[in-house]
Amino acid sequence: MPSMDDFATWAPVLRLLRAAHADSLAVPGGHVTGQIGIHSWSLHLPRRMPPPGQAAQLSDVQDEYDAVQLVQAALTEAGVEDMSFVAEISPSGHTALDLFGPSPAVERSFGVHPGALVLVEDSVPEPWRRLPEPVPGAAPAPSVDLALLERTLRERIPDALAATEEEIAAAEARLGVTLPDELKVLYGVTRAKWEDFRDDDGWERVVDAVGFEPFSPDELTVADASSRPSRWQFGAMEAVVTPPDAVIQGLVGSPGWIVLGDTGGGDRVAVDLTPGPRGHTGQIIVLSHEDRIGADLRARSLTDLVVNGPEDGRRHRGAEPGAVVWVNRGSLSSVQAAAHPGLEALSIGVWEEQPISLAPVIGLPRLRTLRAYPGTLADPLEIAELTGLEFLELAPEEWRVLLDAGAVPRSLSAASVDVHGDRHPLPIVNLANELLALWNRPPIPRTTLVGGLGPLA
Repeated sequence: MPSMDDFATWAPVLRLLRAAHADSLAVPGGHVTGQIGIHSWSLHLPRRMPPPGQAAQLSDVQDEYDAVQLVQAALTEAGVEDMSFVAEISPSGHTALDLFGPSPAVERSFGVHPGALVLVEDSVPEPWRRLPEPVPGAAPAPSVDLALLERTLRERIPDALAATEEEIAAAEARLGVTLPDELKVLYGVTRAKWEDFRDDDGWERVVDAVGFEPFSPDELTVADASSRPSRWQFGAMEAVVTPPDAVIQGLVGSPGWIVLGDTGGGDRVAVDLTPGPRGHTGQIIVLSHEDRIGADLRARSLTDLVVNGPEDGRRHRGAEPGAVVWVNRGSLSSVQAAAHPGLEALSIGVWEEQPISLAPVIGLPRLRTLRAYPGTLADPLEIAELTGLEFLELAPEEWRVLLDAGAVPRSLSAASVDVHGDRHPLPIVNLANELLALWNRPPIPRTTLVGGLGPLA
């Protein structure tokens, strides 16, 4: 097998990149970058367009495919998921190749530059640590009618096989929760196993009868926060907001969200045992696969869903105050306008006026996330006065100011280096490793290989 640390393993890829970028490589500081993983790769190589009416063929990229496969074989042999690289190639073919391996303290990125740096091991954004608030007086909806639910289901699927009491008890023991009575009625009619039916038509009758694709008792899961993972860069810009008129708590997940099925489109259907202030215990909710937080109401009860069908699709999340705010040329026009005691996450984007002072948000009790586009801050050292930050995303220049002044906030759990344009990855990796070192976290490993590609043909 080829070795990952053997220059010859990378030479075919480098030759292709050199041929495609000969002009830019010839100027001082010229370099090429890429990322190759076991299952995918990203290389800045031109692709030949197929003739009209013809799909792209493997033969169109055979050289690229063969070159990448050599590297992928080496990664597989080494047990490495993916590798980013930067290469400087002289006109004579002399090449310096820097490989950047994965670190357990760095989230995977979409490009050659490092993803978010996890400064505190196993840390997650604040919304992923939130548990449901108690709602005194929460009760099942008036529409709950166990006899009507059972009768309707038996009429629609008379040939279904019921779950046993032992199967239901085993599910409760595994989940650590008592299943609501409506769910027990459902399983008293059908144990929701596809193999119980002779053909797809039988299973379709179950789906139509219930209003979604139900799971069997041994497939039930809990939709807690860990079931909805998110990268730090995205999760840090979310907030748990549950207004007084909310039907559903605006959580990432809850130990009281019991997933009992699927919509057929990848969205999870759950029974909600921890409703919002205006909700009902046992209401049916949907967790969209496109959202990282919150849920939508499907029906006030399982009885309601089976007998009357789903609600009209309106979202039941209430009016959200400005816990997450974007300041840029297309949103709010000042940090002053964003500043209020409930502010949790602030993103400063593209800005064409004078750099911004952070003075209006200093001292805010809940501010935990700050992201700032390059060059937008009047004084990066003001960040040192934001004592509650857990996530900070800055450009390399702003990070340099904080590092040189010893002013990187020690409250951080994660950080990100915001890189724009075709910047050389090596200084960015070095900067990231400086930040990781402040928390004694594993650095991004770097391997330098030197070799020759011969003159360009």
